[in-house]
Amino acid sequence: MGHAATIGGNDRPATNSSSQQPDEMPPIAPRLLTELLDHAVERHGDWTAIDFMGRTWTYDEIGTKVQRAARGLQDLGVVKGTRVGLCLPNTPYYVILYFAILRIGGVVVNFNPLYTEREMAHLVEDSGAEILVSTDLEISLPKVAALLGKHQLKRVIVCPFADALPSLKRGAFLLFKRRDIADVPEHDLRYVWYEDLVARGDAPDPVERDPADLAVLQYTGGTTGVPKGAMLSHANLTANSAQMIAHVGHMPDEQERTLGVLPLFHVFALTTVLNYSIDTAAEMILLPRFEMKSFLKTALRTKPTQFFGVPTLYTALNGEETHGAFSSVRVCVSGGAPLPLEVRHKFEERTGVRVVEGYGLSEASPIITCNPLEGVVKDNSCGPAFPGTTIEIRDPDNLERICERGEKGEVCARGPQVMTGYWKRPEDSARTFTHGALRTGDIGYLDEDGYLFLVDRIKDVILCGGYNVYPRIIEEGIYEHPAIAEAVVIGIPHPYRGQAPKAFVTLKPGESLTSEELLAFLSERLNKIEMPSAIEFRDTLPKTLVGKLSKKELVAEEEARRAADGNAA
Repeated sequence: MGHAATIGGNDRPATNSSSQQPDEMPPIAPRLLTELLDHAVERHGDWTAIDFMGRTWTYDEIGTKVQRAARGLQDLGVVKGTRVGLCLPNTPYYVILYFAILRIGGVVVNFNPLYTEREMAHLVEDSGAEILVSTDLEISLPKVAALLGKHQLKRVIVCPFADALPSLKRGAFLLFKRRDIADVPEHDLRYVWYEDLVARGDAPDPVERDPADLAVLQYTGGTTGVPKGAMLSHANLTANSAQMIAHVGHMPDEQERTLGVLPLFHVFALTTVLNYSIDTAAEMILLPRFEMKSFLKTALRTKPTQFFGVPTLYTALNGEETHGAFSSVRVCVSGGAPLPLEVRHKFEERTGVRVVEGYGLSEASPIITCNPLEGVVKDNSCGPAFPGTTIEIRDPDNLERICERGEKGEVCARGPQVMTGYWKRPEDSARTFTHGALRTGDIGYLDEDGYLFLVDRIKDVILCGGYNVYPRIIEEGIYEHPAIAEAVVIGIPHPYRGQAPKAFVTLKPGESLTSEELLAFLSERLNKIEMPSAIEFRDTLPKTLVGKLSKKELVAEEEARRAADGNAA
């Protein structure tokens, strides 16, 4: 297991007006994540737990399948502490295997199915995952299969996508989408089919667990661009769900219906769409990906009451006639990236549904602030501290000093949802905490009412539709081309994704290269989200006095160019 330095903890912040203390609330009792499911099964077993493309499962059915899957995982050798990777889109498989792994003391490692093989290999190697779970789709299984036998990876559990669909859709998928299904080697015992995993009906052997145990490794690039595993315990993740309930102010009087198109492997969806929904026995309406026609059709059919999205989704929806798809929605929450004010206002005007913006990061499970569902929502603010959370603004040049209200500084947070540290990276862990508070790497300030406003980013991370894109990863891919001399990647505004990468490159003497050729080269090395939206070839790139490539001049040039274009318009 990875080790964190003696950090986090309950060090009391220095008394200062810019340290926002949360409203008084009872201490959050540490819980196991599986307790959320157990209570839902016990109290509301006959309620619908999942609607997937029109096929439904009750909480009783999900509880039974989790037990069977847990037994099957134990038969494969999963014991307490075993890391199991979930490389799955939103399907019932994710929900069942997530809780099955946690039931027997395993650790979930989240993989994006769109990752390249190289990115997946890093996560497998770093986490020590021994088993990976994938659908049988071409989009992910071949990349997962290529890693078998490398590092510690011993088995791949294959979940047939079509088997989760309603019967008519299953037949249509097998008939018209067969080319999307990957081949699975016969008689290779390293591959385990999901139906074989759950075939044995016995209960799993009991495993002694504690809320402080590691539950999820959530990989994030942080400030370096090298993905690191944020160690989130059962207590961290259940605390963030309990904080959501406190933020709402009550448990729902009737069953909520959560429209879940955000991918569950993303930490924002993991807490809001999955853990919080299970904690409140809500119905999860899961979609494997965002496709506008299917999304609106599903919303009209299921009449969701709550929706969690990233700015990209709200931007896309603003460009469509929603035909009353949000007529039953009480409130929408936006996270994952800053929500442009004009996007929020337009969505609210078109749908009549309030949108509140929150803020967080993987290292905090993830939510640390959010505008109230009822009460004052301040424009361009991500709201006050989440219940049970303390927000501090510290002087970046002197972290001992907490800034005054209204003064800009580094946003720091403490609370029961804050991770214990990074997996196997004690030095990175120590640098990420100051005086027991988590350093977010973002610059902001608290106003007189304790609302947080973000004004700048310390990190170089580019936020593309709610996903973190790391310039260093793109730059490394560019540098692999033999014609490239130097490369710098920055984030530029994008009307749909919020931000997109732009690459500036120079060529070696005597070399020639076009944007199209470089993009074709990168398509084998980067995922679609990481692909540059623009490439600019230059004779030279700006450098610091010590010869390091510098981004600030390029950022300033892009800002000046946009201002000039705006004035010309």
